[in-house]
Amino acid sequence: MTDKNLSRRGLLKAGAATGVALATPTFFTGAARAFTNEPGSSSVTLGFNVPQTGPYADEGADELRAQQLAVEHLNGEGDGGMLNTFSSQVLDGTGILGRRVEYVTGDTQTSSDAARSSARSMIERDGAIMVTGGSSSGVAVAVQALCQEAGIIFMAGLTHSNDTTGKDRKANGFRHFFNSYMSGAALAPVLANAYGTDRNAYYLTADYNWGYTTEQAVREATEAVGWNTVNTVLTPVGAGDFSSYITPVLGSGADTLVLVHYGGDMVNSLTQAVQFGLREAQANGRDFEIIVPLFSRLMASGAGEAIQGIFGSTNWHWSLPDAGSQAFTRSFGEKYGFPPSQAAHTCYVQTLLYADAVTRAGSFNPCAVVEALEGFEFDGLGNGPTLYRAEDHQCFKDVLVVRGKANPDNQFDLLEIVEVTPVEQVTYAPDHPQFAGGNLGTCNPGA
Repeated sequence: MTDKNLSRRGLLKAGAATGVALATPTFFTGAARAFTNEPGSSSVTLGFNVPQTGPYADEGADELRAQQLAVEHLNGEGDGGMLNTFSSQVLDGTGILGRRVEYVTGDTQTSSDAARSSARSMIERDGAIMVTGGSSSGVAVAVQALCQEAGIIFMAGLTHSNDTTGKDRKANGFRHFFNSYMSGAALAPVLANAYGTDRNAYYLTADYNWGYTTEQAVREATEAVGWNTVNTVLTPVGAGDFSSYITPVLGSGADTLVLVHYGGDMVNSLTQAVQFGLREAQANGRDFEIIVPLFSRLMASGAGEAIQGIFGSTNWHWSLPDAGSQAFTRSFGEKYGFPPSQAAHTCYVQTLLYADAVTRAGSFNPCAVVEALEGFEFDGLGNGPTLYRAEDHQCFKDVLVVRGKANPDNQFDLLEIVEVTPVEQVTYAPDHPQFAGGNLGTCNPGA
């Protein structure tokens, strides 16, 4: 493995400070190549663009661990992980099309501008032929658009907003992670069964595209089973202190708080809501409840006891018993000493899926990769049978509804799987109103 960014950081910082262009953009030159960053015969470079600082940094650190593990497995190192369980079986540990896999890294800072800048550096300066990663839908949409322009494949990391494969979908972009609609469709029946069909919900929502679409999806799904929405309030990403937003909730007529927050923001807002006594409160003659539509083991760990009994949804969990999940959990655990998060899982899988598509296509040409991924059905990567739908480049698979464990056995055993929601329940038409306005366009091979 090689992280080529480590040797370039001083140069890149100098260029950023002076504003001097250090290189001519590969995809704006007339280089005699069939496509952008066509690799040589010995190696190929992938770009891992993750939040290494900012409110989603814990997720980013786990993504990078998984991406590095995927590179090891692709290069024939370690135990092979899910290369051994993947239904495709064309990856053999000899790199990608006989080329050793190398990688460069970037810090998205959970900022669209920073993410585009780091992705551009990886493409233009380092020759990355594919970019993956990110723990923010704002970042994903921004980087996906850049990759479309550059003629690079974007294998989205942790991005949950409907927009990524909805109104902002691109032909060069693919998402393995589930989305806001799927969370709403999976959660609503479970919540109605647990808390009844006449709840009054108050939403605190992260002020960017993920927050907007997740609030809409959960609100529409719960209203369809009889819930009433009392209020919706936008909150800034990285606020830290959510006290002023939580204080009005108990006097609002609501008996349920829905925290559409992620990462460190969710840890802070949930912890503060519990400290303010919402978990012990009564409203409308019933126990007050808190819901977190999307969370992971990393967030559960940060929230501590506050997560106990809280319902949410997740893309994957390390305790799943299938062969793929257990192979990945074993490889990751042996290397890092703890189980992987859903962020780690989706980035590992996306790296393998890209390598597999190139191998099946027999080419690194982005348009060949797009053709290989569109309509691709696979299994053995931890989510059961999965389809990469051609119409929007969204993966369709079962969705997990989880709840914070009341009596965890250890520091990693924090979530219990309440329901494995079948894919049929979370599937929607490509032109569903929550995804309206999107147009894939055509593949761009770049240079």
